[in-house]
Amino acid sequence: MSYLLPHLHSGWAVDQAILAEKERVVVIRFGHDWDDICKQMDEVLAKVAETIKNFAVIYLVDITEVPNFNTLYELYDPSTVMFFFRNKRMMIALGTINNNKINWALKDKQEFIDIIETVYRGARKGQGLVIAPKDYSTRYRY
Repeated sequence: MSYLLPHLHSGWAVDQAILAEKERVVVIRFGHDWDDICKQMDEVLAKVAETIKNFAVIYLVDITEVPNFNTLYELYDPSTVMFFFRNKRMMIALGTINNNKINWALKDKQEFIDIIETVYRGARKGQGLVIAPKDYSTRYRY
């Protein structure tokens, strides 16, 4: 499904995508197109792209092709989804330890739409940290 979404092929392109968007949330999936977790996440992203186009834009970045952000954003997971608004990284409290990103594949498109809407509403109010509509602290039970 990654072929349905726009790719950013350089660090400069990523920076420009984040800087240029003034009214919408920029959603960036960092990872590899061939990874199974990324494929699952890309499927959800492709399904919601048309629905959320008024308040969010989605881009994909291959972390091997564009390694500029691997250390800065701690991109060690197979798939990482991050949110930006007006050149600011948005943090979202998902009930997990990491408030900067989603590092697992969501399966439900409505769940992802709800997360993006929450980020957008919080960003428009000037909040840097928003609370997710669902608690993911029990997502992985060990």
